[in-house]
Amino acid sequence: MKIIIAGAGDVGSHLAKMLSNEYHDLTIIDNNEERLSRVSESSDVITLFGSPTSIATLSTAGASRADLFIAVSPAQEQDVNIISALLAKRMGSAKVTARINNDEYLQNENKLLFTEMGIDLLFYPEKIASHEITDLLRQTGTSEFMDFSSGKLQMIVFRLDEGAPLLEKTMSETAYPGNDPLYRAVAIAREGRTIIPRADTRFEEHDLVFVISKRAGIQQVMEYSGKTNIDIKRLMIVGGGRIGEMVAKKLENTMDYIKLIELRRERCDYLTEKLSKTLVINGDARNTDLLIEEDVNDFDAFVAVTSSSETNILSCVMAKKMGVKKTIAEVENIEYIKLAESMGVDAVINKKLITASRIFRFTLSNKVQSIKCLNGSDAEILEFIVNPASLITRSKIRDLHFPKDAIIGGIIRGNQSYIALGDTEIRAYDRVVVFALPTALNKVNKFFV
Repeated sequence: MKIIIAGAGDVGSHLAKMLSNEYHDLTIIDNNEERLSRVSESSDVITLFGSPTSIATLSTAGASRADLFIAVSPAQEQDVNIISALLAKRMGSAKVTARINNDEYLQNENKLLFTEMGIDLLFYPEKIASHEITDLLRQTGTSEFMDFSSGKLQMIVFRLDEGAPLLEKTMSETAYPGNDPLYRAVAIAREGRTIIPRADTRFEEHDLVFVISKRAGIQQVMEYSGKTNIDIKRLMIVGGGRIGEMVAKKLENTMDYIKLIELRRERCDYLTEKLSKTLVINGDARNTDLLIEEDVNDFDAFVAVTSSSETNILSCVMAKKMGVKKTIAEVENIEYIKLAESMGVDAVINKKLITASRIFRFTLSNKVQSIKCLNGSDAEILEFIVNPASLITRSKIRDLHFPKDAIIGGIIRGNQSYIALGDTEIRAYDRVVVFALPTALNKVNKFFV
């Protein structure tokens, strides 16, 4: 595909790195030469200095023949993203998508306006991140969570700590008995590499385990992991930016008590007006004494979403040591994610990975319904709808020669869900959940076109 990325900030740079591994014809535009230089050092892309809203620049980049145009200038440049996406569409780009920072644009009637103008997808990374956090606060025993078809299948991720029942057991020893299993482990992240497990694969301490499960199997999976769900009624949030505000607003009518700590005085004044049931405190969460004064040990969960990954990690570690059962940190430096997990942070949120998942779907078959880049692993989890004539329908799974660096986790057929086995046959219009390493994405995609 010919892909143009407008904006070489954090999100654009990560997308460039991710997409350049897929052998696309990739061009990235920015009016900051330093940012372009950093991108060219890490990704195989063509860089173009200029404004994303310049028709001449867009023409030079090849907008008239682009398969996908991605406008991801920083959040404060929302208008630049919208204008450049609309121009690219008018010039001939097949699909265009734009980053926004205005929740009003995502209301159904307003999204329709943008669709009619030609923008195929609007995405708001901070809003998506807030949804991920609220999901994790409902499924507190996991470090990552994803629903397929309204929960007919679910992906849960947990780390094996000392004493977990799974430790030193093999896949075959822990497999669900019978021909209609409730769950299946589809991957293990271990010491920086991702393993597609086989029957004799043995679980080890500190493994990050990825499981596809029916709803009825969740309880048993959690028992194997040694984790338990916590009923969260008291929540402390550190960081009153967009994500912190959205999490508080979404949960303040369902929690008994929410306390939000924010360093900037003027932002505290704003949040006090906007949040009706959240206590807003002006202070620096890096200060251990402040956390003690605010009784952090009395809270069930602690969410750190400041603009500093270091502050978020360290404050979560402090909260954990003070007795908080569930900690969630926003970590934008991807290199810090594994560090955060190794230090005991229960779950990590990264806007770049979330955004990449949404956009990456446009580079695959139009039968991909959802895709998520996973924290702690270099893999993706995808949901396909099966074409009647696709290769995936021609044999039992064991006879398909499916890529070894991918695995079919489960199938949703109508109102029923199934965990995939070797003799499972996939039918037209099934929804199929696949776990795949980057090396397998294009090969997997060919089974569903």
